[in-house]
Amino acid sequence: MTDPLTFADIISGTRLTGVIPGDGAAGVVEVLGCRAHGGNKATLTYRTSGGQLEERLVNADDLAGFAIAPRQRWSFDADGEHFKLASEACRMLDAHLSDPFAAVDTSNIDPYPHQIEAVYNRLLIQKPLRFVLADDPGAGKTIMSGLFIRELMLRGDAERTLIVAPGSLVEQWQDELWDKFSLKFELMSRAAVEDSMAGNPFLEKPLLIARLDQLSRAEDLQAKLKVSDWDLVIVDEAHKMSARPYGKKINKTGRFRLGELLHTLTRHLLLLTATPHNGRNEDFMAFMTLIDPDRFSWTFRSGKPVDVPDTSDVMRRIVKEKLLTFEGKPLFPKRFAETLKFDLSEEEMGLYEAVTSYVRSGMNRAQQMQAEGDKKRGLIVGFALAGLQRRLASSPAAIYHSLR
Repeated sequence: MTDPLTFADIISGTRLTGVIPGDGAAGVVEVLGCRAHGGNKATLTYRTSGGQLEERLVNADDLAGFAIAPRQRWSFDADGEHFKLASEACRMLDAHLSDPFAAVDTSNIDPYPHQIEAVYNRLLIQKPLRFVLADDPGAGKTIMSGLFIRELMLRGDAERTLIVAPGSLVEQWQDELWDKFSLKFELMSRAAVEDSMAGNPFLEKPLLIARLDQLSRAEDLQAKLKVSDWDLVIVDEAHKMSARPYGKKINKTGRFRLGELLHTLTRHLLLLTATPHNGRNEDFMAFMTLIDPDRFSWTFRSGKPVDVPDTSDVMRRIVKEKLLTFEGKPLFPKRFAETLKFDLSEEEMGLYEAVTSYVRSGMNRAQQMQAEGDKKRGLIVGFALAGLQRRLASSPAAIYHSLR
């Protein structure tokens, strides 16, 4: 037990607690002077932690509430586990400064060279990002996307991410991002709208996966989407957001209009597709306006034949034959296409001619339906007949089950 303070103990430079009423032990002041008035009173002049000069008349009884504060600014009596957690969090936050592949080291993946090159040499260097990743199927565009998301989050560059994908792929996206990157995305649904506190999950959920057609067809969901903002938006199967120019006009699908909306709501936009070009340069340039409207819109609005400009700075496409392992070996076996001729038996030829005749006459009826105004029914019949012809070319078993 320490002896109680006396006026003789309070000299210039002493640090005291308890001098400012109500501050308790947290309020530390620095003594500038202590002028005694007899043995029981003194005028205390001090500087507060905020730098203000103040005086207080104190008596001997007040000294019982005073205590000398330690000279060091920091104490080392806090919980060591808490300090370890805080220091580890700071280390992870700045990990990319010393480890350029921090996301790789903290994810459950073994990436290939083309995936590393895409994320670290093409995507991360663009700020803001506007990019089309158009590698062949099987290149791992989901892996590259997850790696990119995690790297942005580690660098403090992305907190809110929206992924838009076809309905059949949203669960796959959710599972892959969680299993490989520990990223917990929630699925956008009507139930999510009803369960959200404000009725708008686009505002409340920082990591969200939405269905492409659900968003493109629902005006009420688009209205909720319009008031949100995102650090990163990724669109899978982005070629579905198509538009077709006619002269100086452009016919936009609902999916394309959704793409235009997403372009305005995010800082980073990444479009994923294995088929960016459908054979028409005009359609491809219209698609590229989702990346940069000012740069690509003039190419088809002139009404002249379109030549595709250089898009290497905003799009990457690698075919399967060029994908390699770190050892330089082909990632996929080479593909060899060869046409083999064979003779049909008499029964097979009869079946082929009968089905072909049926499809030809059916197509004529479908075209007649469209000409008479029943366009929708004519298209449905045409698609069904085309499928029948493909089944015929597939195998005898396939056409047998179709006809049955």
